[in-house]
Amino acid sequence: MQQRKLIEFMAAIEKLKCNTRHSWTSTGRRESVAEHSWRLAAMAMLCADEFPHADIGKVIKMCLVHDWGEAITGDIPAFDKTDAHEREEDRAVERLLSILDEPYRTELTALFAEMNALETEEAKLYKALDKMETLLSHNEAPLDTWLPLEYEANLTYGQEQVNHSDWLMKLKDEIKKDSLEKIQKTPEARAQLAESL
Repeated sequence: MQQRKLIEFMAAIEKLKCNTRHSWTSTGRRESVAEHSWRLAAMAMLCADEFPHADIGKVIKMCLVHDWGEAITGDIPAFDKTDAHEREEDRAVERLLSILDEPYRTELTALFAEMNALETEEAKLYKALDKMETLLSHNEAPLDTWLPLEYEANLTYGQEQVNHSDWLMKLKDEIKKDSLEKIQKTPEARAQLAESL
């Protein structure tokens, strides 16, 4: 890759370090999109032994690049995201990839198409882990950062994406236990959960 193209592209995706997500860290500050992607990639790496038939290198790539469009669009929380937002993010990815030289442009265009189709084992695994990392982040965040809808969402979010794997379903169950334990710690949170169900 030409040095100037690399510098230009890195400047474009640097915004992922600046753009924050709806999620909060355990210390009570907003999480950046880049932080989410980094931890998601680490999560994929650490469960490689549970998915011996998956190309974990490809899954890690998917985790690292999946939110690149948000360098342009910013983060839109899943509960607010519409089809129009999805199309806007896809166009943002196309704009970013147009900066790249070949073979990167073609390779990454194909990778994004595979991720969007959600048909391969790798795409399904990345998507399930993406949902689970979000839930982990919510469980680590202070309860006062949760929106009312998140009390129920933290129990149900991502269920469809894990259903193809016993291991992922068990991970989801463990995260759900942590969510319930966190909610049960305060009367206000228990009341909020009861109200949301």
